[in-house]
Amino acid sequence: MINVLTIIYLVVAILLIAFVLMQQGKGADAGASFGAGASATVFGSTGSANFLSRTTALLATIFFAISLIIGNLSSHTTAPTSQFDDLSQVEQKQAEPVKTENNDIPQ
Repeated sequence: MINVLTIIYLVVAILLIAFVLMQQGKGADAGASFGAGASATVFGSTGSANFLSRTTALLATIFFAISLIIGNLSSHTTAPTSQFDDLSQVEQKQAEPVKTENNDIPQ
């Protein structure tokens, strides 16, 4: 399940990058560099959303939803599947003191 979601996640991420790069900036008109781009400022008129901006918003929503689902599924994993997933036992074995046969040697 996580593998399928990861593949969908990567496809959505690539599409999201492509749609963001295809969009034209608000101040990209020819007159913007000469001071005529004041209508495209933060407080100016924004115009209606076109296909690219709506698709970008949809892809961003899907991207964040899938990332939350993958994070939730990853946090609820069960016991380790291999001996290398949980190395805490190795650390506990190394932390035990080594017993020698000559314990009667004064220090």
